[in-house]
Order: sequence, then C-alpha cells, then structure tokens
Amino acid sequence: MLGRPFDPDALFSDEEIRNARRQLRRQWRDTGRYDGRTLPEALADSARATPHLQLVLHSLERPSVFTLEELRRDSLAMAGALASTGLQRGDVAAVQLPNWRETAVAYTALATLGVVFVPIVHTYGHRETDWILRASGARMYICPDRWGNLDFAGRLGDMPATADLDVVIVGEDVPAGATAWSDLQDRARAEPAFEPMALDASDPALIVYTSGTTADPKGVIHTHETFVTEVRDIFAPPVCDKDMVALHPFPAGHIAGLIMLFNPVVAGLRNVLLDRWDPEAAADQIEACRVTLVNGTPFHVGALLDMHEAGDQRLATVKEATCGAAGVPPSLVERSERLGWPMRRTYGSSEHPSVSFGLRSTPLRDRARTDGVIYEGTGLRIVDDAGRDLGPGEEGEIWTIGPDQFLGYTDPALNEAAFAPGGWFRTGDVGVLDHRGNLTITDRIKDIIIRGGENLSSLEIEDLVRRHPSVAEAAAVGMPDQRYGERVCVFVKPTADGHAPSVAALADHFAQLGVAKQKTPEKVMEVADFPRTASGKVKKSELRKQL
Repeated sequence: MLGRPFDPDALFSDEEIRNARRQLRRQWRDTGRYDGRTLPEALADSARATPHLQLVLHSLERPSVFTLEELRRDSLAMAGALASTGLQRGDVAAVQLPNWRETAVAYTALATLGVVFVPIVHTYGHRETDWILRASGARMYICPDRWGNLDFAGRLGDMPATADLDVVIVGEDVPAGATAWSDLQDRARAEPAFEPMALDASDPALIVYTSGTTADPKGVIHTHETFVTEVRDIFAPPVCDKDMVALHPFPAGHIAGLIMLFNPVVAGLRNVLLDRWDPEAAADQIEACRVTLVNGTPFHVGALLDMHEAGDQRLATVKEATCGAAGVPPSLVERSERLGWPMRRTYGSSEHPSVSFGLRSTPLRDRARTDGVIYEGTGLRIVDDAGRDLGPGEEGEIWTIGPDQFLGYTDPALNEAAFAPGGWFRTGDVGVLDHRGNLTITDRIKDIIIRGGENLSSLEIEDLVRRHPSVAEAAAVGMPDQRYGERVCVFVKPTADGHAPSVAALADHFAQLGVAKQKTPEKVMEVADFPRTASGKVKKSELRKQL
C-alpha cells in the first residue's frame, strides 16, 4: 500500500541504492528524458495537436471508435464525477475492464485526480482479483457486469475485499450497493465543469501486479514520468514510423495492453485493440483500418501468418510484424520474412517495459535469433553470480537501468533483492550480448511460465495443485509450445494411496478455486519422487529435459 504523501525513498532501506535512484531521477529530468508531463497533461497536448485522431477498440459487447478530443472531454467530466464519490489524490482504485472506451476513460479520469490506478487483467478469477484488491489498498473497484461467459457482478460475493470498496459496474446488471457507470456519467453531465488540480509527474500513476519468483503477485509502481516516457518512446523512430497503423491483441490490464492503449494518448500513434483474441475479427479490423503492423506473441502473429499464407486478402495492407512476451522461435521470424512481413523481436517486462527491440536495418539472422539492440537511454549489463561484468558472447544475468523503469515494488522488502548498487534492476533473466550489440535472452532465473505473453507464477500454480487431495507434491514448469510460447506442465508426486489427477480433474479443481483458466495445467506427469539439489530443492532443469 502507498503512503500519502508518497515518499519514493521509503521503498528502499539501503542508503546507497536510495541515493543512486534519486540521482538517476534528477539526471533524467535534467537531460530531458523526463519531460515533466503527467498522463492527463500528455492527453491534453495530444488532443490539441491531433484532436481527430481515432482510437479503435473492437469488442463484441461494446465496440467503440472515438477521438482524442472526446477522450479528453469524457475523462475530465468523469474525473469530476469520481471526485464527488470521495476519491482524492493518493488514493488507489482498481480497474478490471477489457479494451473498452470506458477503460480508457477510467484510467485517464483517475490519473487526472491523482488517483493511482491498478489495472487488473479482465480474465483473472475471483481469487486473484480479491488478492490484488486487498494488497493494493484499493478504495474503488471498477468492473463490467459481465464479459463473455464471465459474470463479474455475480461473483462479487466471492471477493470479500469488495465489501469495503466503492464498486462501480459498467453495464446494466448493477447489484445492490454498487454504482452504475452510467449514473456517474449522468452526474458528470449535471455538475459544473471539473477543474483539476496540478499534479507532480513524479507521483505514482499506476500499480501493475505481475507474477514472478514468489507465489503472490508483486506490485510494480510506475510514476507519471516513467510511464509517459515509456509510451512516448517505445515506437519512436527509428523503431517504427509515425504513420504506421498497428494491431494489438493484449488486454488493457496487462502492461503491454496498457502501453498500447496509451500510445495514441501520449504519442499520437494509430492503434487498433481487441478485447478478445479472434483471428477472424483481427483480419476484419486489419482490412477496415488498413493496419500496417501486427504485434503480439508467437500465438497471435502465427495465427495471422497462417491466414496470410492461405491468401486471405484482408491482410493485404500489413507490411511488418513485431513479436515478444514469450520465447520467439527463429523459424517464426524466418517464415514471416518469406511471406513478406519482416519481423522483429522485443524484450521487456512490467518493471522495465522496453529494453531491446529489433531494427528494420538489422540483418535477418540477427532479427531471427536475437532480441534486438538496446533502446537509446537504457543501460544494460551482463553479470556473473558475483555481479562482475561479462564480455560479448558470455552468458549471465541481465541488469538494466533506464528512465522508463519502474520506481520499485509496493513491498519494500522485495526491493532490496531486486536492485543492485548504482540502482541497477536485477531482471532475473539470463542473456548474452554479441559483438554487434544484440541481446539474446537464453534462460530465466525467475521461476515463471510465459504462456501467450502472460507471466504465470510456477509457485502459485504448484500451491494450487497441492490443494488437490490426491497430490503430495508438485512442480510446475513451462512446456515449449509453438503457439503459446509455453504451456503449463506439472510434475506430480501423488499421495501414498493414489495417483496423480488427470488434466480434466485439475481443470475442475482450478475452476472451483476461481483461478484464471490460463493457469490451469495442460499436461500432468506423475513421478515417484523429484530430482533434487543437495539442499532439497527440486531440480527443474532435470524435469524440463523430460518434456
């Protein structure tokens, strides 16, 4: 939970790291890497410069096309309505909505108030959502009445944390005690024009919860200046052209989807977002909006390549592709090249969203087999176990530093292990730099599974599997997959009188626990015991060899 007023130094007990981070922030301001703008100020600038620029959000339930000027106007009015509920600067509000117009309005309205917003992936189950609501200290929770077959309004009773929150429902089915989004809109229209207060770009803007080496998610704090810098620079030349039109499949509760939702808001780029992945709908939007770049994981881009190879003329305007968030097979990049869509790989995380990106001028061999060059203004080191720098071609842990990097975790205890002297962020990823400056991610220290671009905690999955009555012990690993990058595989040591549960049995088990479907194991392997280190830890490298 954040204090009010917020003190960034309170995130670190190590004086050396605290001073280094403080000095870096001053340096980035002095050199113009931070331009001093808050999110609402960036929106106001973009709305003045390109008021008619459209945001296109495809949805079966709530499709929307609206301009930057409409977003600025609606978010300012909604900020006034939200302020009338008692929300104020420094409060926290959680938003669990798909890629809808209301999502963009909610985020920018909250930011206008100086309220820290917490994006939650809309496919999360009630268990994950309740945990995030409690951990974040949210005062308000904004969600749909339903989306697809997910009944958000009906599951409020399964989330005890909502009993203490102001709940706002987007939709017609509004439970007793909750407020309808439409009522807030009516209130906004009836009240005088809202006059926002001045905010500080160094204030926290959002907290993204991400899974990593711990079973519980970690709260990643981004300020207005770290996030505005990220969104401003991620697709800036020479990475991409300003006149491109890009299609993105990531949800607004995920850091990638959040960045793409704000690309038009901050940088004036033309983006098309989907609220669910459907290749046919994606192809229709590509044709209608004349999309030139497709972005996603191997799962998303691979599906569109299949359609392109089959001669689907709806994809005729596409000129290139970008791919990241999961292990990208070199064969996919080479295939995309053969089919006329030069592809580039990317690397980043919720903590440091943009670290490396392939350039168009890079030879195919590098675009296929590396994750690109380091972004301008970003520092990167490859170090050994003792923190000593390694040379080109030597594999080690990746440490990064840069103006778009997060401020720290909400739990100060996590920051001591996450940051090294000088303010460097220990990514937990293993990689190598070549003599041309290309980075290649080769492994992960962090015990996560990346399925379809989303980080899933192995420890959390193992804990859930162990709750099944037939399971004595479990170990979850990522199983390589051409479509999703990885799928969830669990090795199970059953109880003495039983056998490992089947995939179907675990699916029922996870559904009863209210867990997001993507975390459900897709392969189960029974073992009599686990290979272990001398200290008793399971040697997952040995388990992966069995896949």
